[in-house]
Amino acid sequence: MQIQFVRNATLIIRSGKQVILLDPMLAEAGSIPPFALLRHKAVRNPLVPVPESATLALADVTHALITHCQRGHADHLDRKGTRLLASMKVPTFCRKADEQHLRRKSIDARPLVTNERQPFLGGHITPVLARHGHGWIASLMGSGVGYFIELSGEPSLYVAGDTVLTDDVRRVLLDLRPDVAVVAAGNASVDVGAPILMSIEEVMEFTALAPGRVVANHLEALNHCPITRAQVATAAKAAGLCEKLSIPADGDILEFEKGR
Repeated sequence: MQIQFVRNATLIIRSGKQVILLDPMLAEAGSIPPFALLRHKAVRNPLVPVPESATLALADVTHALITHCQRGHADHLDRKGTRLLASMKVPTFCRKADEQHLRRKSIDARPLVTNERQPFLGGHITPVLARHGHGWIASLMGSGVGYFIELSGEPSLYVAGDTVLTDDVRRVLLDLRPDVAVVAAGNASVDVGAPILMSIEEVMEFTALAPGRVVANHLEALNHCPITRAQVATAAKAAGLCEKLSIPADGDILEFEKGR
């Protein structure tokens, strides 16, 4: 299995002939308004462009996964990502709650049942409830999912999605035991309420709980995500987790093999 970390939460997962695009935010740098105006510097998003290598890889996409896409979450599906999925007629798996929203955009939406293991591309997939924030802000942000993915002959993969550290997340790590886990580590917050992603301490706890490799994403691409790759690396070193945690740059491709 290859995973290309495109930018922010956007991934390209390759398994044999299957090329799965997750949460496509493909807009040009600076083309989306800031997600916070007061708490963080009001700079337009995304902060960085899509790497050229990732842009070229988009032509190979065969399927897509969306963790959440309503209530202004353009960092997980923006207009350019929508046009790509619609124009290429990409089968796009999503929460049941997002099905009609995607269909109205001419996307071939394939709804999945949250917290239920279902067939997926010759293997299985389990959408896992993601809580997008601490306290009341989570209701304002709306819920989403992460995905626990089991493809034939490949290491199991858990993409936690936009979530804080919850019992549902811990259950996946401790009971389903993914070989690879991807965690959104940017500690995003908007102008009101508590953070809407894991704190750096929660990211370290997530990494310690995970049985296999952990990869940090959702970093250095949006104005409301203050945590940097260097800060995550420093925290991992202090916690003795450097060997376990990878922090890829935009465009990097990581390879994972079953049993290794």
